[in-house]
Formats: sequence, structure tokens, C-alpha cells
Amino acid sequence: MREPAATAHAHPERSPAPQRMSRDAINSLPLFHYEGEVTMVRTPEEARDAVDVLARRPVLGFDTETRPSFRKGTTYPPSLIQLADQERVYIFQLFGLSLEGPLAELLSRPDVRKVGVAVHDDCRVLTKLHPFRPAGIIDLGDLARRGGVAEQGLRGLAAHFLSLRISKSEQCSNWAAKNLTAKQIRYAATDAWVSLAVYRSMTTRGLNTS
Repeated sequence: MREPAATAHAHPERSPAPQRMSRDAINSLPLFHYEGEVTMVRTPEEARDAVDVLARRPVLGFDTETRPSFRKGTTYPPSLIQLADQERVYIFQLFGLSLEGPLAELLSRPDVRKVGVAVHDDCRVLTKLHPFRPAGIIDLGDLARRGGVAEQGLRGLAAHFLSLRISKSEQCSNWAAKNLTAKQIRYAATDAWVSLAVYRSMTTRGLNTS
């Protein structure tokens, strides 16, 4: 007996999954390092001054850095918070600062968008240092996924939206050091600034960035 013919609805066509950029394609792009103004923030007074400026910006690039652990079961609290506007990047060194006060207030403001990759995870860890309610937090990976973009890490997003390659060579360095190297500062500033640039490119291309 012949099998019944398949109907048109038996195997609906699916849209092909978006393809990620290959490592070779990303490595062929020009290497980018942020070369603009960087303000290091180490004292409560400097933090108040920085937040006074940043709180007037509608969107900020946001990232954190944490001392890496090479021993199972050992973790460290975040060492840096980086916040970028169009003019400069502010790097808050947390060994001399408390989140209580201006920093927590800024991270809790819904009218100031803080944009970056895995930012909800960053905020969850930061709330262990001082309780606050994060607001205005926008994950670029989530926006990319909703927009059908395969890349969701910052390196892939920089390649996709900015046609730039960013380095991850300093990722596992000691971020808890009191005196950061020039390479560490440039790396930390680049991640925050690129987060803001990616968000602005997403807005230009019509992705839902609200």
C-alpha cells in the first residue's frame, strides 16, 4: 500500500539560523584600542564628581573587571567598574571605594541606560558588595539575539556592528592591582567604550534598543 502523500504543512520551512562570523573573518578586521580620555576614580570625592557628570548622560557603556581565579572554589569580588560616555571612560577602582552612595544610585537610575554584555550578571555580583536595585540595564547580547544576530559576545558584536576587532589579551590579568598598567587601562576602557558604540550602531540600524 502506498503511503499517503505528505501535505504542505507536514514539514514547514524554517528560517536558517544566523551564521556567526568565523574567527578568521574577525581576525582580518583592523584591531581597535580606545585612545581617548580616561579618568581613573579612586576616592569617594572623585566618585561623586564622576557620577555628577555621568548621571546627565542618557546612555553609558558599562563593564566590570574581576581578578581571575586559577584555583577551584576561589572567587574574587569585582575590582573595576567602567562607565563610558561619548567623551571619556571613567574607571572606578573598587578597592578604595564603596558602592554605597553615588555609584549605587547611578546604577539604580532607570533614566540612565547602562549598556554592555552580561550586564545583569555584573549587577548581580555587585549587589553582593552593597545592596541596590539595578535599573536601566540593557544587555547587548539580548538585543542582538532578538534582532536575529548570531554574535552575542562583545568581540563578535564589535566585529558585526563596527567592523572592528578588539583584543582580549589582558582579560586574565590582575585587576585588583592598585597600580594598573597602561595596557590594562586601555583594555578596560575599550570594552566600555565599544559597548556604547555597539549600542549606538544598533540604534542606527533600527534594532529595538528601548
